[in-house]
Amino acid sequence: MTDRKSELAENLARVEERISSACAAAGRARDEVTLIVVTKTHPASDVRLLAELGVRHVAENRDQDAAPKAAACADLPLTWHFVGQLQTNKARSVAGYAHVVQSVDRPRLVTALSAAAEQSGRELGCLVQIALDAESGERGSRGGAAAEQLAELADLVAGAPGLRIDGVMTVAPLVGPYAGRERAAFERLVELSSRLRGDHPAATMVSAGMSADLEEAVAAGATHVRVGTAVLGARPRLG
Repeated sequence: MTDRKSELAENLARVEERISSACAAAGRARDEVTLIVVTKTHPASDVRLLAELGVRHVAENRDQDAAPKAAACADLPLTWHFVGQLQTNKARSVAGYAHVVQSVDRPRLVTALSAAAEQSGRELGCLVQIALDAESGERGSRGGAAAEQLAELADLVAGAPGLRIDGVMTVAPLVGPYAGRERAAFERLVELSSRLRGDHPAATMVSAGMSADLEEAVAAGATHVRVGTAVLGARPRLG
């Protein structure tokens, strides 16, 4: 085993232990939580090693990095998640490789993704990104729609050709009433998810929690955690 593969294996084992312990503490089964490894800025060679180590879900946040990496790893049994703020002019590219777009936060993006999915002959799963620091009708500082927009956006996704409403996502806010209160923020997301499932029963995904706060997300009821640094180490500098 190469040094890098050994490093990734050790990091994965530590993250797995953290998720397992958090599930046990919350009285949840381990298989209720899916690990998504965020590979942004790391090379395709790392993605290959992760796949060899059993990782099946990876995420990217910039199309210019993700598109060539996904193409280089197209032979691998991976589900690709797009988690970054997405410009509508990148929708066509993202629809070519992503299986799930976790950052849907405005009607124009729904329209663009639908057209792109139709053109590429693929179905895209979509999560509505909720910004818990957003004022009414505004977007959050890290992307995302205000909570009051969830129902409208979910209905738009559900009715759009080529798209599927899979659930909700959030990033722990740095400002506003939930700043520094990750557990409360994630509990609010789970509450919103419960309401969403009243109209869209299949929209069961709750994506929350990263390297620093995955335990709080699991405790709150997240179904997917997005972990980058804890698995891959410090990010390389962007050129």
